Amino acid sequence: MGSSPFPSLVASTGVTPVRQRLPRPAESQTRHSTSDIALQSLRAELGVVVGHPAGTPGLLLPRLLFTVFCPYCCRFPGVPRNYDPALHPFEVPREYTRALNATKLERVFAKPFLSSLDGHRDGVNCMAKHPKSLSTVLSGACDGEVKIWNLTTRQCIRTIQAHEGFVRGMCARFCGTSFFTVGDDKTVKQWKMESPEHGEEEEPIHTILGKTVYTGIDHHWKEAVFATCGHQVDIWDEQRTSPMCSLTWGFDSISSVKFNPIETYLLGSCASDRNIVLYDMRKSTPLKKVILNMRTNTLCWNPMEAFVFTAANEDYNLYTFDMRFLESPVTVHMDHVSAVLDVDYSPTGKEFVSASFDKSVRIFPVDKGRSREVYHTKRMQHVITVKWTSDNKYILCGSDEMNIRLWKANASEKLGVLAPREKAAMNYNQKLKEKFQYHPQIRRIAQHRHLPKSIFCQIKEQRIMREARRRKELNRRKHSKPGSMPFVSERKKHIVAVVK
Repeated sequence: MGSSPFPSLVASTGVTPVRQRLPRPAESQTRHSTSDIALQSLRAELGVVVGHPAGTPGLLLPRLLFTVFCPYCCRFPGVPRNYDPALHPFEVPREYTRALNATKLERVFAKPFLSSLDGHRDGVNCMAKHPKSLSTVLSGACDGEVKIWNLTTRQCIRTIQAHEGFVRGMCARFCGTSFFTVGDDKTVKQWKMESPEHGEEEEPIHTILGKTVYTGIDHHWKEAVFATCGHQVDIWDEQRTSPMCSLTWGFDSISSVKFNPIETYLLGSCASDRNIVLYDMRKSTPLKKVILNMRTNTLCWNPMEAFVFTAANEDYNLYTFDMRFLESPVTVHMDHVSAVLDVDYSPTGKEFVSASFDKSVRIFPVDKGRSREVYHTKRMQHVITVKWTSDNKYILCGSDEMNIRLWKANASEKLGVLAPREKAAMNYNQKLKEKFQYHPQIRRIAQHRHLPKSIFCQIKEQRIMREARRRKELNRRKHSKPGSMPFVSERKKHIVAVVK
């Protein structure tokens, strides 16, 4: 048998090596001499299975503690780490540097734009998601054309000439077998989701001819019932050609109607007389309405909180309401510099995306008044409609210049399958960024966004106008009788009245 590379340790302990190899050169024994000293010092304290780099034997020490010790890195990977701050005096500076680097890399790799779906011959006016398929999306244009897209291949798989004039609204049935469209030709049409067979003509399943123009449509989440809006809100059964009931409060036209995804008998509508009206389909009567300073274009219900909805307004803001307390919004979301035309929630209910006339798309957290992300391109014009996909990964927006754009919901997210080490590093960096998010340098880098010159100048102009209004109000209060000018919070400034 060959001699052991650890003769001193064997002589002192009487332990036979677990595995024997051919004798190594003298320089190798010299190189391991420091390891022998480390092992001798630990022998009395720990009984360990000693592991070494490839080509050297392992030694079994007397005590049964199954921990692997490597003398080259001088640590025990199997032993829990001691988090005593006294032993890690530079932990916070190290983590701060890592958080700063992670924030910089996040901005470097922020490439949100994925693809453009082109094929429409007029501006995209509305979109709808397939309730059962993540890769299918429907879009309607201003020339009456409806297209069905496959997001996996990013190709149009079907084209329908659905209406004469604008396609004003569209929605898919809850089972995904068909979809409904309304247009300027005063008709409601139901279409099959599947393409017709070879030789079969493209015709709707049902057609309902109305008396007035319908401006919006939405389907019930569980039953064969849908709602349309125009001169009034009509509730329809799919098998009937006349509405089951008609809901109205006032005489102005209604631009949007939406079913609540949780309390499915509740509806919300937006009217051109600045009202947001809530209905209960079981009572066939309106519940209450809130009147704002300016007109609301559309609203969207939170898919996780039954009472919460967000309204997109003409005064450049979005308002998140709790329907039980309409006297003031829960949050006022400000960042757009022109009218907000559409809004859609993420499936988690924690964020929503908005489309604006200022040619940009913004992502807002539900509980914050400022956007966390803004998307824009040189060619993108007024954004009319926007959708957040059901897998919470992508955002779709349709705009005036006939394109549908596909964006990442998280701008710096890496697509595809991630290795376990990549996931661990990503989660670690995310926690570091959350820990140091309020430090000035990290906050400045994380919040910086490049904006088009037009939006940048409008933001600057609106900042000056807000400061002037604040200064004017301060001067009026200073030169008025004490108590004659009460303070009004920002949330209550935009509410005119609540009617029940």
